[in-house]
Formats: sequence, structure tokens, C-alpha cells
Amino acid sequence: MRANVLTGRQAFEQRRWPEAADLLAEAHRESPLDLDDLERLATAAYLAGAEADSDRFLTAAHHEALARGDLPRAARQAFWIGFSLASRGELAQAGGWIARAQRVLDECGSDCVENGYVLVPVGLRELDAGHAAEARETFERVAGIGGRHGDTDLTTLGRVGMGQARIAEGDGPAGLALLDEAMVAVTAGEVSPLVAGLVYCAVIEACNRSFDHGRAREWTMALSRWCAAQPGLVAYRGACLVHRSQVMLLQGRWHDAIDDAEAARDQLSRPQPRPALGAAWYQRAELHRLRGELGAAERGYLEASGWGHDPQPGLAQLRLAEGNPAAAGAAVRRALAEATTPADRARLLPAAVDAFLASGDVTGAGQAAEELDRVAGQLGAPLLRARAAFALGSVRLATGETEVALEHLRAASGAWQHLDAPFEAARARALTARAYQALGDGDTAAVEREAARRVYEGLGARPALDELASGGGPPPASRAPDHPLTSRETEVLRLLCAGTSNKAIAAQLFVSDRTVDRHVSNILTKLGLSSRTAAAAWAYEHGVV
Repeated sequence: MRANVLTGRQAFEQRRWPEAADLLAEAHRESPLDLDDLERLATAAYLAGAEADSDRFLTAAHHEALARGDLPRAARQAFWIGFSLASRGELAQAGGWIARAQRVLDECGSDCVENGYVLVPVGLRELDAGHAAEARETFERVAGIGGRHGDTDLTTLGRVGMGQARIAEGDGPAGLALLDEAMVAVTAGEVSPLVAGLVYCAVIEACNRSFDHGRAREWTMALSRWCAAQPGLVAYRGACLVHRSQVMLLQGRWHDAIDDAEAARDQLSRPQPRPALGAAWYQRAELHRLRGELGAAERGYLEASGWGHDPQPGLAQLRLAEGNPAAAGAAVRRALAEATTPADRARLLPAAVDAFLASGDVTGAGQAAEELDRVAGQLGAPLLRARAAFALGSVRLATGETEVALEHLRAASGAWQHLDAPFEAARARALTARAYQALGDGDTAAVEREAARRVYEGLGARPALDELASGGGPPPASRAPDHPLTSRETEVLRLLCAGTSNKAIAAQLFVSDRTVDRHVSNILTKLGLSSRTAAAAWAYEHGVV
């Protein structure tokens, strides 16, 4: 036995993916690997991020299996090639490989576990088309075939699909129970690394869509530990970072959240853009919006849309922050007209309440708040209940029903605190202060305002601070700057004027040194200047500082 093969197998068992891929690839160049080792090489290359190499090695394994007459094995290899291509958005090639897998199985004609694998894309297509009942039946067949053949990978994929279908049918508790059961196989180490990563991402996404923040946070932290235990792992790490950023944002750890969002964006862009890249851009835009960096937020939402991620409701909330409630209301109305499921509508309704109130449409805001309350009761998610309580409180305060508003707002504040969501809790307390003020209780109003202010300052939530200081809704749109710099470039220029080094600017803005270098270069180019000193002088001349 060749040394590289033995050490490559050992590295594979120890989940040192880049090392396993390098050693087995070197051995394969010296002399063709047998079928088992070729599959190990393809898996290690995939997990190390070398997906094109993985496809090449798995294609070689597929041809070898065909040559041997091992049709079920050839079909499974064709399935995984197609599944990998689909996850990267290369749908035409993916469809070709899945069709080949089915054709090989038809030629084989035997009752083998691979018949279950080729049903997985069928179930996913049914889910995407909104045919939840058909998808559930398909995934029940998948799980049944896996159980009959003792294939834990396939059984687990089937259970995840069944859970997703149950949630889509409106039975959230049953769906989440199935997802929890699937995760038991993952955390117990009963499934392969390929399937473990797929299940983690699918379950966390389903929890987020169900507004089950507790489950999403628990499984996201488990995914982080799973990724950290495999230092060379590249596959799934970008999606993990997006999910972790979402958790950090709600928990008020905005600095960590934007770091994770930027790392996810960078990772998902290389070596070629992945479908999850849009989610990374959206998450980054949300953080910029909340911190008042509106130019950067605008770019982020547009990039998210360009990569296939819906920019709503974030883009509508950005328009509201810019002082344009008409545009915000129009955008959210359009999005609601296209949203068909309760979960999709619940994602948009809080922004609708804010936009309608800002434009004076109290009736529309009330209808949106009441629908959100109904959906929260239907889905039973604590996060949705908190949003609904805040929305109802906002509307009742606008209609002068101050005592009723206080009940809703106190409930929202308590719910957000229980969910460990400091920014949302602070928003509820800020509105509570307005209610107390309207009732003539200035002392209690001052206490609530101060509590909200401390949270906003700690987070760097400048728009929320401005709103709190104004005592009302979002501040009016500021005059457009008479210079070509973006909001982030303006922020960098102000720090530059204070004599701050690029390294210190990077630390203060929670970005990389290279990002600051690029901003400084862009500033000098746009202003037609040659030095930092000249840029500082220009900033003072034009009132930027």
C-alpha cells in the first residue's frame, strides 16, 4: 500500500480535509486510486472548497463504477455530482446528472437505496413549487427507502424534507419535531459530513422561516462548533457565518454580526459566487441600515437583489429611514401582494405597520398589525408574538388609545427581553416612554427613554438615537451631500481628518485594513487629490467635518 494513500485515509478519518485531498490527489497522479479512495478524494476536495476538483474525481469514480457494472454506485455518484452543481446554481448541468442517475437506475432495475436518493430533488422541486402535500409524500418515501436499506444519510434527508413540508403545510410543531429528530442523527455523528452540513443549513433555514429564534440560535451555535472542529472545512462555512450573523444581530452583538456577514460575503464569493451570497449581502445591509450608514445599506440591498435574495423588507425600511414613507409604503404593499404564505407575510407586516403609520395611513397600519397578530397566534412563535405586540402598541398609540397601547408595549418589551433581543426591547421602551408622556407621567417616561438611549448608544444605532431625541417617528431625510463620496467614505474621511491611522480606522469601523485602504484610495480618486492632507483640507473646506 502506497504511503500517500495510507496517510490520506488517516487524514480523511480525522477530518483534515485539505490534507486528505492533497495526499490522495498526489497518490492518484502516481497511479489511479481504487473506487473507495477515489470517492474519499472527491469528498475531501468538496469539503476543502475545491468543488471543481471534486466533480472531476467523482466523475472518474462514476465512469469506473459503470465500467465495473456497479450501476447503483454509479447512480449515487451521478446524484451527488448533480446535487453539488445545483447547490452552486448550475441548474442545467445539475439536471443532466440527476437525469443520468435516474436512467442508470432504470437500466439496473433493482430495489436499491439509490432509488431514494433520486427522489430527493423531486421533493425539493415540489416544495419550491408550493406543493407541500406532494413533497411530504415524496420525502416519506425517501425516508422509508432509507430505513429499509439501513442508510442513515438518506433517512435523515427524508426526515428533513418531511419537516420542511409539514411547516409549509402550516403544521409548524410537527415539522420542527421532525427537524429535531433529523438533527439527533447529525449531532450523534451518525451521518456523513456531506449530509451533516446539508442538514444543518436546511434545519437552521427552516427555523428562521418559522421565526423560531431559540431553535435557530441553538442549531447555529452547534453548526459553528461543528465547523470549528474541522479547521480546513470550507463547504458550509459561508452559510454558517450568515446564520451566525443573524443570531448575533438579534442578540445585540452588532460588531460580531457585521464581521460574520462580511466574512460570509467574502467566502461565498470565492472561487465563484454561491446562491447564499445574496443572503450575506442582505445581512450586511441590515446592519448598515441600523447603524445609519444608509449609502452602504442601499448598495447592500441592491447587491442582495442581484444575487437572487429579496431585498424586502429591508429596502422599504431604508426608504423610511431616508424620510420617504411613500416609497416605503409602496414597496411593502407590492411585496405583500406577492407574498402568499403566512410566514412570508409575517416577515413583511412589521415594516408595513411602520411605513403606513409614517405616511398617516393609520387604518392600513391597524389592518397590518391585526393580521400580524393573527399569524403570530397561528404560528405560535414567540418572536412573532413580540413583533405583533409592538405593532399593536404602535397603532393604538397613534389612535390615542394610550392605556391599551401601554399594555401591548409592556408585553412587547418583556417578550424581547426574554428573547435576549436588546435593540428590539429598547424600541419598545422608547415607544412606552411616549405613551407615559402622553399620560402626563414624565418621570416614568424619562426612565424608559434613558434605558432605550443606553442600548442605542452601546449598539451605535444612530437613526434610533435621532428618533428618540426627536420624540417621534423617523427623522426627515437629510439634504443630499454635494460631493461624490458614499456615506462610508465620508465616515472614513472624517476619521482621517482626526489624524486616525488606517489601522485604527479599520478597528473602529470593524472592517479589514485592506477595506480602509480601498476607501482612502476611492476618496482621493473621486476628489482628484493626491494625499491624505489634501483630503483633510478639502473636508474642512466643504463642511464634511
